[in-house]
Amino acid sequence: MSTETGYDPELMAAVTELGDALRGLVDASVRTTVPPADLQDVAATARELATRLRAQTRERHQLPVLDDPVAFRRVFSPVTGVGSAVAPPLRIRADDQGPGVVAEASFGLQYEGPPGFLHGGMSGLLMDQMLGTAAIRAGRWGMTAHLALDYRGPVPLDTPVVLRAWVAEEHGRRTTMAGSIALAADPDRILVEVSGVFVTPREDKLAAYFGDVTDASGQHRPPGRATDATALHEDR
Repeated sequence: MSTETGYDPELMAAVTELGDALRGLVDASVRTTVPPADLQDVAATARELATRLRAQTRERHQLPVLDDPVAFRRVFSPVTGVGSAVAPPLRIRADDQGPGVVAEASFGLQYEGPPGFLHGGMSGLLMDQMLGTAAIRAGRWGMTAHLALDYRGPVPLDTPVVLRAWVAEEHGRRTTMAGSIALAADPDRILVEVSGVFVTPREDKLAAYFGDVTDASGQHRPPGRATDATALHEDR
């Protein structure tokens, strides 16, 4: 175990490698046009691999050994998790052009809604994460109380886009957030405009929500600031 990084680097590398492979498999599964027999063979192999992974599993309230909610490290987040088969994953960093955060991505056919375009629900998932991370960067951690999206135009798949989020207003435990999705090649033309309200839970609510959480060893250790947000990437 590395005392400097706070996690086992060999395990992190293996989880990341598996996540990359699974994301590649998911992408291939929605693009392939191979015959039914090939699909059935791959399905049988996938079931065998799932059985191997289920040899050791965790319960719902048990954190993965690589996770650190206080440091905002969530390796299986469906948006930013390097170990998640469904995450793009987004690499969110401080925005050089403003006070908030930014991420660039290109979304594949596994995220398709209208033919050739991003599913509208995916926009909500992605931007909820972006707004939450921007709030954390501003020292305003909270849980999503309200999220609204104004769809000005469809987000094309297999096309670079830029996602931004920032704090719009602060008031007590409430933080009003704003954000957007635009084409990387035309960042001033907003395709999705987003607003949200995040509320920092009271202590009794934190206990009710997260009181059963344990660490990977099973020790009762509910986080004081449980979140699905991720650390900012410092590299540009």
